[in-house]
Parts: sequence; structure tokens; C-alpha cells
Amino acid sequence: MRRKRSFWLIAIVGIIFDQITKYLVVQNFATIGDTLPLWQDVFHFTYVINTGAAFSFFRGHVEILRWISLIVSLILIIFVWYTPRLSLLEQLGYGFILSGAIGNGIDRFLFGYVVDFLDFRLINFPIFNLADVAINIGVILLLIASFSTPSRSKKKIQ
Repeated sequence: MRRKRSFWLIAIVGIIFDQITKYLVVQNFATIGDTLPLWQDVFHFTYVINTGAAFSFFRGHVEILRWISLIVSLILIIFVWYTPRLSLLEQLGYGFILSGAIGNGIDRFLFGYVVDFLDFRLINFPIFNLADVAINIGVILLLIASFSTPSRSKKKIQ
């Protein structure tokens, strides 16, 4: 596990943080739909469940989504494990994506739905969770890594 330790560290910490925040939401909100305004009409914590994927796509197809989460996670682990060298940005990007895939995958396998709670009402954005945030951060980091200059990408981290 020493190899690519940034990947593993981000993945493990991300999974733990995601699961703790979801647990706290479930424990502290009496019913689904309850909300706590942190900034009225701008940002709330709102307890909802999602049986679909991002933006509730594939709503109700939990069985398929749970296996997709597992397969994506396994492919990502195998890919990173067998890739000889990855830059720090690549390790972080893949680590964030893995943490999000496993975080939401755990919910799908255990409960049949994903707990969402981050509610940006100012822009009427769908409610999401930290696993979703992690996946997006990972994609952004991988995009940045793909556009980095060749001299910077030569600096690889084991």
C-alpha cells in the first residue's frame, strides 16, 4: 500500500468522511424531507434519499446501480494498482473518484438508496452528498492533470 499512498489515503479518508456525514444526517433528522437552513433560501441541510444516480437518473434501478458502483470501484482499483506511475494529481483524482463510488455504493448495497443532504436552493440544484462532491473533484483533478505541461507530468510519484 506504500505505492500510490496519496490515492489510498484520499480514497479511505473520503469514504470515512462520506459515511460519517450521512450517518449524522440520518441520526439527527427525524424524517426524510426535514431541513436545516444554514443560510435561508441559499444553503440548507435537507435529508432526502435517492434511489437513482446523479440528478436522480435511473431512479428506482438500485440493483443495476449497486453493481455499477462495485464494478467501477474494482476497475479503478485494478487500473491504479497496475499503472506503473501516476502523478500526484492523478493519484488524488482517482482517489476522490474511488471514495465517491464506494461511498455511494455502500449506501446502495446496505439500504437500497443513497442519502443526500447538501441543498443549494439559490440555484435550485439537486440535493447531493459528499461522495458526489468527491467524484466531481476527482474529475476536475484528472482534467487538470491531463492538461498539465509535459515537464510537470514527468514528475511522477510512486
